[in-house]
Amino acid sequence: MELSSLSALSPKRPQFWQVAKRCCIIAAFIDVAFFVIFMLLDSPLLAWINLLSISMYLTAYWAYTTRKNTLATLLIWAEVLYHSAFGTLLIGWDSGFHYFLLMFVPAIFVSMSLKPAILSLCGLWIYYVSLDLFGWYYPPIQPIRGDALVLVHLFNLTVVFAMFAYLALYYLNKVSITHDKLRFFATTDPLTRLRNRRHMSELLKRAVESYQKEQRLVSVLLLDLDHFKTINDTYGHDAGDKVLKVAADILRDTARDHDKVSRWGGEEFLVFLPRTNLNHAAQVAERIRKAIAKYPWHTVINEKITLTTSIGVSELKPDDSVNTLVKRADDALYRGKEAGRNWVELESEASCRKPKAASSSLSD
Repeated sequence: MELSSLSALSPKRPQFWQVAKRCCIIAAFIDVAFFVIFMLLDSPLLAWINLLSISMYLTAYWAYTTRKNTLATLLIWAEVLYHSAFGTLLIGWDSGFHYFLLMFVPAIFVSMSLKPAILSLCGLWIYYVSLDLFGWYYPPIQPIRGDALVLVHLFNLTVVFAMFAYLALYYLNKVSITHDKLRFFATTDPLTRLRNRRHMSELLKRAVESYQKEQRLVSVLLLDLDHFKTINDTYGHDAGDKVLKVAADILRDTARDHDKVSRWGGEEFLVFLPRTNLNHAAQVAERIRKAIAKYPWHTVINEKITLTTSIGVSELKPDDSVNTLVKRADDALYRGKEAGRNWVELESEASCRKPKAASSSLSD
């Protein structure tokens, strides 16, 4: 009975129905236990009421299975309302059957908009108070002995307590999952699944602050796919998106484990290399340049194309901000483009190298 209060939640949540179905089965087993308890306590009327509850939960389970969710939810509301009333009227308020009504309070606000929720809550309050007043002014219709009443009270209290704990855990888990999804979408580029520019800017900001305190080495690579606009214009944006996804995969596979890769914008990517000086960053850049140049790009869009990248490299300096660090990498990238593309260019103009010379002088 009580476990199925979960089912009163919004029928618009497909992920919830497996939980609701499971709760129907658990609730039916609890009513089987109630049937045995009340038969042993010589209270056959309450025992047979639990058989009706079992049939209602099994019907609700079938309704959920066949996606008749509204019918299932109505059955569960009806079962909890009538079961609470019969238990209270027959053996008294001290039996604790009224506790099950409280399970609807969180369910109401989850499943309804504000105005219907308030109206439903008022109706539930009136129903609850009516049972309370009956318990004050009228003796139970079919009382049971005192020790048995204590046993039933503790059983009901324990089940409701456990159910509230289950609800809290369930919603905590849902909130945690939702938070993780929001965090993912807030920090991730939806096309390439790399870090987005905003998130990478935050990481670089922390790196600059850390450098000022601990003098840690930091370098960045700014990459631009050469002639990418031609691919978009010739083969369409879908082809361009496929190329960007593969380029992102290459960057993930080629960068080191502790490097952080992001889509900086359009066909530009930025790689954050912690604990790396300029020369070592240039080696990583050269490895990326080779990997992109050698990739069989014709397999991506079934067209005979080649693709290269130009890369600007810069190292964090004591008086740097994120903007100045990236600006020097961007200036180096621009010089590399002017020099003929497919190029690794350091922030110092004196470090300019053509790809063939770079590939022979830099380790892969």
